[in-house]
Amino acid sequence: MKNKHLAAVAAVTGAICSLVAPAQQPQQGEKPPMTFFVTSVGPGKGGDLGGLEGADAHCQKLAAAAGAGDRTWRAYLSASPSDGKPAVHARDRIGKGPWHNAKGELIARNVEDLHGDVERDRNNIHKFTALDEKGNVIQGRGDTPNRHDILTGSTSHGRAFEGAEDMTCRNWTSSDSTGGAMVGHHDRMGGGNTSWNSVHRSRGCGQEDLRSTGGDGLFYCFAVD
Repeated sequence: MKNKHLAAVAAVTGAICSLVAPAQQPQQGEKPPMTFFVTSVGPGKGGDLGGLEGADAHCQKLAAAAGAGDRTWRAYLSASPSDGKPAVHARDRIGKGPWHNAKGELIARNVEDLHGDVERDRNNIHKFTALDEKGNVIQGRGDTPNRHDILTGSTSHGRAFEGAEDMTCRNWTSSDSTGGAMVGHHDRMGGGNTSWNSVHRSRGCGQEDLRSTGGDGLFYCFAVD
């Protein structure tokens, strides 16, 4: 009788565990949430993004439309010292990672891997992973139109440039043909190097100026939480 009682208890316990276990374990095959994207569109004013705050708001707006507005989003942009304020470095404003695209693919585990601080090309940014917030591929070199120039205003290590030359379209407030902004190539093609964030300076800050070098006023967005 004692053995039968123990067997019955074990059976009941096993049944309860089988019901509770799925709730305690992560769902198999569930993809990580989107925490990185390239803007599908820019604000449409060239390098005038409304400053860093305006660029952040644009990231937040696009993320919300894609169902990811519950996170805090920041634009990957640097800014030069101005009006007594120190420089802002893009790498310092995007959180700690890891980051995944709209399909759940890993982009980078942390800031150091993103920028190749320890070893180059530790990130997973290229044409078919640097997707927009809807999960679509952004046109690159060889496509019409080419939109691979991504605004960053940054060095390859994600920091603001030193010196007087404008690399940020006056800290993202100018759409004039004068000035310019450093851009990267999301498809890692052209421009003499394969940097995702620092390839060449744009010819100006107007929307058509940006398009003339293969861009469209797009930029990277990262979730900080």
